[in-house]
Amino acid sequence: MSRQLYECHGHALMDGADFRAARARHTHGVDAPAVEQFLDALERAGVRYFRDGGDALGVSLYARARAGERGIEYRSPAFAIHKAGRYGSIVGRAWQDLGDYRALIAAARAEGADFIKLMFSGVITFMNYGELSCPGLGAEEICELVSIAHGEGFAVMAHVNGAETVHAAIAAGTDSIEHGYFMDADCLAALAESDCIWVPTVAATHAFIGRAGFNDDAARRTVERQLAMVKLAAARGVRIAAGSDSGAVGVPHGAGTETEYRLLASAGLTEEAIARANRALAARFVRN
Repeated sequence: MSRQLYECHGHALMDGADFRAARARHTHGVDAPAVEQFLDALERAGVRYFRDGGDALGVSLYARARAGERGIEYRSPAFAIHKAGRYGSIVGRAWQDLGDYRALIAAARAEGADFIKLMFSGVITFMNYGELSCPGLGAEEICELVSIAHGEGFAVMAHVNGAETVHAAIAAGTDSIEHGYFMDADCLAALAESDCIWVPTVAATHAFIGRAGFNDDAARRTVERQLAMVKLAAARGVRIAAGSDSGAVGVPHGAGTETEYRLLASAGLTEEAIARANRALAARFVRN
């Protein structure tokens, strides 16, 4: 049997080339042929598990319904949840207060979410090294959001960058750290002591190297730092799963997953270690 890959962070909504065009295909209803092409790419690459980061158009839920016929285990949060005025509208719905947030948790359950995806920080701008698009949420707020989701029986997948915000997410009991760029030694120590799984999505950042309109030096330094942190984390026994941000620009479905495995291997992770973390993540992110 050919190699079977896990993609622990991706988006059926996206096509790896042009986000606006990809989203436009689904604005008046899910584009079934586009989803079939997406699943074709996963099948060709040998991806047997796909954990979607969600979207606001129902694409990931449709993909989940179709994936089983191809032998692909598929998980979705339905949509991601972000604080109004902060990063996240690209893949989800916003809350203004905790009443709104609880209503979104209930909506996710009603729509069949397998877990909850929360947005705690901005994204890397790739203009100035270390710069994020917006500040992260505070530690107390993060703790309350995670506690509510857990209280409803959901595991939490967290989009988070920046040392302070990553540390707060780990301390709150977040189940998986997605991206986790610019974490520091304290974050690594907290990860090692926690039950959290890290999905570093190096391929998505690697795709910015040489991309027109962005700071190439910032992209290269960010990739180098992330791989260095992966190596240190692995040495501490942190579980690191393979997720490429499949579908993001420059990260084509299937091929992006293969790139993530190669990048993690370059930081010293063995296939066995990645597989253990992948399986642990897959076992946790199921609907209760």
